[in-house]
Amino acid sequence: MRTGTLSPQSRAAAIAALSGEELDVLVIGAGVVGAGAALDAVTRGLSVGLVEARDFASGTSSRSSKLIHGGLRYLEMLDFGLVREALRERGLLIQRLAPHLVRPVPFLYPLQHRGWERLYAGAGVALYDTMGISSGNARGLPRHRHLGRRAALRVAPGLKPEALVGALQYYDAQVDDARHTMFLARTAAAYGAHVASRTRVTGFLREGERVTGVTAVDLEHDVTFEIRARQVINATGVWTDDTQALVGERGQFHVRASKGVHLVVPRDRIHSATGLILRTATSVLFVIPWGRHWIVGTTDTDWNLDKAHPAASSRDIDYLLTEVNKVLVTPLTRQDVQGVYAGLRPLLSGESEMSSQLSREHTVASPAPGLVVVAGGKYTTYRVMARDAVDAAAHGLGGGVPASCTENVPLLGAEGFAALWNQRRVLAREAGLHVARVEHLLRRYGTLVDEVLELVRRDPALGEPLAGAEDYLRAEIAYAAAREGARHLEDVMTRRTHISVQTFDRGLAAARPAAELMAAVLGWSAEQADREVEHYTARVRAERASQEQPDDETADAARLGAPEVVPLVGQPG
Repeated sequence: MRTGTLSPQSRAAAIAALSGEELDVLVIGAGVVGAGAALDAVTRGLSVGLVEARDFASGTSSRSSKLIHGGLRYLEMLDFGLVREALRERGLLIQRLAPHLVRPVPFLYPLQHRGWERLYAGAGVALYDTMGISSGNARGLPRHRHLGRRAALRVAPGLKPEALVGALQYYDAQVDDARHTMFLARTAAAYGAHVASRTRVTGFLREGERVTGVTAVDLEHDVTFEIRARQVINATGVWTDDTQALVGERGQFHVRASKGVHLVVPRDRIHSATGLILRTATSVLFVIPWGRHWIVGTTDTDWNLDKAHPAASSRDIDYLLTEVNKVLVTPLTRQDVQGVYAGLRPLLSGESEMSSQLSREHTVASPAPGLVVVAGGKYTTYRVMARDAVDAAAHGLGGGVPASCTENVPLLGAEGFAALWNQRRVLAREAGLHVARVEHLLRRYGTLVDEVLELVRRDPALGEPLAGAEDYLRAEIAYAAAREGARHLEDVMTRRTHISVQTFDRGLAAARPAAELMAAVLGWSAEQADREVEHYTARVRAERASQEQPDDETADAARLGAPEVVPLVGQPG
């Protein structure tokens, strides 16, 4: 199998193929569900296209809480089916599908009441563990344990003693969401899918009532073309209603956007060896260990403004700081916040006025012959959503399509990961890198680490840290442009890496060195490189300005001060 290189050349070849013969399935939207659907369809032997208006995972799928979990709060809602399904997917991802990107993480649930709360919460966590075991995929995750106050404070000394009478500790998993979604797209490409980012669908082709394809624009070169397909899958998440409007179909359901804001703070600001899950008045708050940082989130509020760049307001940040500081010995301040990001959950509209109570179940529908729409759900269950969408498309193809096999299809970088992880010291010696560097690379590339190290072997300068973001090697920036489909500086700074939220300057010092590395790969002129840095700088300024605004409306207006990056038409690459 090919390694699914998403290079400038492969993108050009994909667009040529998309505009050629009729496909079996075209997927619109390369978030986690769309990329998953492309992989599902192509591994059933279908001819498949995947198009994305911006970058892979540029919407919801790069702005999640980065958790792969069953959802303890859904147990409280008695949604046992969703929890069981999610726990099964969690196990598959850890054990088989993406062990290089998904790993167990401990959480502490502080108890504030004696007696009844331990019984109530303990029964819920015990059921959570049991459902995980019954799924047949719980290996590698320790069972929960009960802790008294003293034992809990030994694990998390940063908690106020008066904030708990004891605690429960349990395990879930976390994921690098943007990289996982990109790996889904790469794996689909490796099996033969035609994958093209920065390709916007502008309309639908029809023969009578039947949808027969789409019109699309290659935004990198301002070229309009048609893509013909026997089945089109709309997997555009919070843009579902907008995409449906292009085909003149309102659909059988509507998607409502709920904004979730997260803060990123340095690891030394909270003294704890475990993540935390805290109850708030309306939902739960996670404090999630994430490399050398913590992620604190999330909010859950209705959002009706710009979908491409949801803005975090000063009110959102203050809310998260206030809630987490209720339990911390040393309060977090605004100065502790390295990064802020906001994402939109695509929730199926219901009668509830509270977005936190809307359904996380997913729905698949065929509002017109030749068109399948999939919406709702949660990140953890993306593979099930993708399978169901392709099942519907297969039905529209007239049958004879094999069943989904993606539960047995590891993503690129997964096969042999455990063995390579055991050999990390040998790899470090051979590459002339510190073992900590190799561990970082293995957790990002899995067994494809050899491709990154090959760049260093050819050019030792690429083995040096990136100026302004020393956690990353220069080779990772070059590799992102050459193999991972990064077309613009912001693709690298916010999704192939997380420099934009892991540095106090939001990546401004690293922007120029990163742009120069990308320019060498993508053939940018000096003018385009300048344009990329200017755009990224404007984006950071707009985000910072939005985070000083008092409410959603003013924050949204401030964030929209940075326009989308526009390539120079006719540029190489």
